[in-house]
Amino acid sequence: MSHHALVTGSSRGIGLAIARAIARSGGSVMITGRDASGVDEAVQSLQGAGGQVAGTVMDVTDPAAVAGAVRAAERAFGTLDVVVNNAGIGHYGDIATFSDEHWRAVLDTNVTGPFNVMRAAIPALRRAGGGWIINIASLAGAHPFAGGGAYCASKAALIALSESAMQELRGDDIRVSVVLPGSVATRFSGRSAGDDSWKLSPDDVAEAVMGLLRHPARSLPSRIEIRPARPKKG
Repeated sequence: MSHHALVTGSSRGIGLAIARAIARSGGSVMITGRDASGVDEAVQSLQGAGGQVAGTVMDVTDPAAVAGAVRAAERAFGTLDVVVNNAGIGHYGDIATFSDEHWRAVLDTNVTGPFNVMRAAIPALRRAGGGWIINIASLAGAHPFAGGGAYCASKAALIALSESAMQELRGDDIRVSVVLPGSVATRFSGRSAGDDSWKLSPDDVAEAVMGLLRHPARSLPSRIEIRPARPKKG
């Protein structure tokens, strides 16, 4: 079955890998991001991958922009049956010295953003007769670490939000799953340095998403944790 998807934060990294996997499966995908040139570049990079690829500029913290992107996806593809909330940011530091600006930015993007997208997309998914909402959280949401208070709290909140949505929506044949990757080799917030060969690849996360989309309708893997098979020693 070909899917018609909107993927947030999909101009690079994990989001782009997910969009590429959906396109290669013959599905349609709407690329979104805050930077127009980044969105255009991502759309061009997926031309010929398969399926239909479109793009729109969207900031997940702006409810009006989110609603517009959902409408754009429905217009482009005729329907929308998959939403992947991948957009996220990370700011790190001790709680005692953490700034109001960074706290708000992390929570607004990582929690309020997915809330905005889900709220806007649920009517479209209902019109489609069901589908998937897949939220990309992090193992940091289940295993907090020092210096990661804002980021860990945001991902823990996203896990809880996902599980509430799962219970609310499964009666509409809308399955909600949250994916918790461990360390992934991306340039996320500039924290990647040195040898990343032991880390997960963005394609590993994309494969988990595709596994959900291929899953039989009679069951729901509501939470998936992904770790590097051989973590870095020390």
